[in-house]
Parts: sequence; structure tokens; C-alpha cells
Amino acid sequence: MDLLPFAAAHASLVAGWPTHADEVVRWCGRREFPATARMVADWQGDDDVRAHVLVEDGNVVGYGEVWLDDEEDEAELARIIVAPGARGRGVGRVLVRELLGRALAAGFRDVFLRVHPDNEAALTCYRGAGFVTVDADLAASWNAAQPVDYVWLRNRTALSSR
Repeated sequence: MDLLPFAAAHASLVAGWPTHADEVVRWCGRREFPATARMVADWQGDDDVRAHVLVEDGNVVGYGEVWLDDEEDEAELARIIVAPGARGRGVGRVLVRELLGRALAAGFRDVFLRVHPDNEAALTCYRGAGFVTVDADLAASWNAAQPVDYVWLRNRTALSSR
């Protein structure tokens, strides 16, 4: 599998992957269903967002973003989703590890994820990719400005290099 830069031509495909409204909320926090290509394409307008697609045998099977925060010297992996037909076979874990590799290669040692609290499949995937839950006090402070109490995870690489 190869992690490639996102292109505008991928927006319609990726927007069609959420199968119901709750999945859109868990994926990106938005309430619109179905998701639209315009919504996905508009995310690319932020200079700090690096969007990627995971390609297997010529097919796009995953999408995710690396949000770079130079001011805080950290990165966040975000809006991660796997194509419905590719779920349940480790594609998400490969995608997360590849995105993490991009964040680390950019010089960020602290890499975080936030997960909707009822997204058990994502939590299992991220933990399997080497992420661990952050301290409860830190999560509470980050959730103070959020619409839900996300589960916040940090990559183990950052913890072991301290």
C-alpha cells in the first residue's frame, strides 16, 4: 500500500464512504449527511493540513490528514476513514502508521489523535498502531472547548523518547 497526497479528484470518492449520519459525526464532527465532495475539498484550504490517500492495487482505500502545529511543536492525525469495502482487514492501522510516519518525518515527536468516544473500531485501530490514552487531566483540558469529550491518544514514540 502507498500513501499519496490527496488530490481534488479524490473528494467525491472519500465523501461517499460514510454510510450513515452517525458515521459522518464520528469521522469529522459534521452533522451533514451525506458528506459532500465540496466539504472534503474545502478541508484542503488550510496550509497546516496535509491530506493523504492510501492506495492499494490502484484503488483508494483510505483517507487521513496530518495537522501540523509548529507553534505547539506537535501534530494531530485527523479525519481518518477507510473505504467500506476495505474495513476489518488492517487497512486503518496501515493508514495510521503511514500518517504517523509523515508527522515524525516532518520533525514532530508529539503526535496526537482525538476519537469520538463511541467509535470503538477507531480506538482499537489507533491503539493497535501504537497510540495510548493521554492523561485524564490533559484530555479534560483539551475537551473543554470541544463539542464532545473526545478520547485523546498520543503516539508511543513520543513517550519513549522523553
